[in-house]
Amino acid sequence: MKFNTKAIHGGQHDIDPAYGSVMPPIYQTSTYSQSTPGGHKGFEYSRSGNPTRAALERALASIENGEFGLAFGSGLAAIDAVMKLLKPGDEVVSTNDLYGGTYRLFSTIFKDFGIKFHFIGMENAENIEEYVNDNTKLIWVETPTNPMMNIIDIEACAKIAKKHDVLLAVDNTFATPYLQQPLDMGADIVMHSATKYLGGHSDVVMGSLVVKEKSLAERLLFIQNASGAVCGPQDSFLVLRGLKTLHVRMQRHCENGKMVAEYLNNHPKIEKVYWPGLSSHPNHDIAKKQMKDFGGMVSFTTKGNNYKDAIAIVERLKVFTLAESLGGVESLAGHPASMTHASIPKEEREKTGVVDSLIRLSVGIEDGDDLIEDLKQAIG
Repeated sequence: MKFNTKAIHGGQHDIDPAYGSVMPPIYQTSTYSQSTPGGHKGFEYSRSGNPTRAALERALASIENGEFGLAFGSGLAAIDAVMKLLKPGDEVVSTNDLYGGTYRLFSTIFKDFGIKFHFIGMENAENIEEYVNDNTKLIWVETPTNPMMNIIDIEACAKIAKKHDVLLAVDNTFATPYLQQPLDMGADIVMHSATKYLGGHSDVVMGSLVVKEKSLAERLLFIQNASGAVCGPQDSFLVLRGLKTLHVRMQRHCENGKMVAEYLNNHPKIEKVYWPGLSSHPNHDIAKKQMKDFGGMVSFTTKGNNYKDAIAIVERLKVFTLAESLGGVESLAGHPASMTHASIPKEEREKTGVVDSLIRLSVGIEDGDDLIEDLKQAIG
């Protein structure tokens, strides 16, 4: 089954037995009737499992070419579950350019639990080897990274992980399984903030994990159930609905992203554009190798690295909305240094390029010409 068909039908083998509903019903229930203690129809309590959530989890596994999907209350809840696979004394090698909430979770919560983190540049995957030792248990990758759009070679990372018998987890939020499928490249765990492209309509908060290996899935399912970081049936329904248009939405995100990136790249007031589809991108060749297209996330800096100029631009935008998050049908603009990445100390974020003039765009599926006109009037 090809991806476009999987997005609609993948994992959806159960027809509603009551009325033949085409879409899985929303099972808005906390508990389930039992004929005798332990005698139930597969569900006993909705923290442990819910039919609507189960339908979504099967669909998530299908589009990522995995075997087991888990849906969480948020992307950070999903990352939190992965971190709970570890114990005090373990070490994690993580990319140094990553979502601010992930950095905060690693550096202010799990660091205090005795887990050591190495935040490094992974644009050359060979850099990872220097930091792997007997205590290393996990390599954490984002690609493309947030917000600098760095590209990390997943296959190269997987070879290093396998060589040292450590887990490789890939945050696939920016690319989505439409553009790349990390499990097929050797990753052990794929994470999504399903709030973003998978949901696609800026109306739900959710996270997900997908894995192939049964024992790993069982450990994560135990952690999920024991910690209670699950999503509700209504949210599960919304993301399942979103998955069914992921392929057509991503096509337009990519088309518009290319238009916007090329326009900005030729603008005299723009210093630098970060989008993996540009031939000038440092790892453009790796992006071509592991991605179907280059996505709708574009970051750029203005000349002079002036904070006030960047703020003025995002405040003047009219079609783009100044807001946190990304991946919805509408175009969004953000200022990472003061918004999504404000939790990272200024000195640390500037090392990775998150300077005061950096603007991050989530290019939506509106008419591309309207987006260009909006940028034109905002930048001046």
